[in-house]
Amino acid sequence: MTLAKIDGTEIDILVQGFPGKSVCHGGLGWSTVVLLRGNGRVTLIDAGTFSMRKLVIDGLARHGLKPSDVTDLILTHSHWDHSVNWTLFRHARIYLGATELAWALKEPWGETPVPELYIERLEKWPTLRTLKDGEELFPGMTTHIAPGHTPGCLVYVLHGREKDVVFTGDAAKNRAELISRSTDMTYDASISRASIDMIWNHWKKKAGSVLVPGHDLPMTQQDGRISYIGKREAAITCWYGEDMQTTTHFALTVA
Repeated sequence: MTLAKIDGTEIDILVQGFPGKSVCHGGLGWSTVVLLRGNGRVTLIDAGTFSMRKLVIDGLARHGLKPSDVTDLILTHSHWDHSVNWTLFRHARIYLGATELAWALKEPWGETPVPELYIERLEKWPTLRTLKDGEELFPGMTTHIAPGHTPGCLVYVLHGREKDVVFTGDAAKNRAELISRSTDMTYDASISRASIDMIWNHWKKKAGSVLVPGHDLPMTQQDGRISYIGKREAAITCWYGEDMQTTTHFALTVA
């Protein structure tokens, strides 16, 4: 879905994030992947996970693009559902927080959501650039550290003359976290709360600014009341019958 156009940069959602967890089959990992085009750049914010590879490639194709056309890949943090597909964009400039990379490289293998070998290889990749809090990636795009989900989570703000777009990654995964200031998967609830307060401060600066979370629909707010942008799409098809033509469809949405 086309989300917005900010001072010459067009923003589209390639993969829609989902605010849910699997009950008995591990994490869903349905994270948001965003395309930004303009000012000579083709940029992705986060790369998704293995199951999203075809979705991402097909989404780019709908805009007349191939993975090799992506000039910049901006990662919000190192977890597998956001970072593991960086190898699709190995020719692009790849951005990850310096604090996040240092932390991720020290995580014990096989015990966390960090894809160990992919991050180890990324550290040595020639197009990797690590970021610090407050840096400007390119004109109009700034970086803000938002610890809690991981120590080095980064929030990115695309600044426009009339409104901004705030990309939160998993520092604020969904609407419920933004409203309640409480979070799922945090190493310190008070630190995550402070990060969400910081996110709200950026979001409120300009009327009509858009927020894109790590696992939910894009949204706007007015006087603290949040409204979604777009329509949620999520479903599962199952083979519960006796042939491949018989399927059961479960919609993962509410009215």
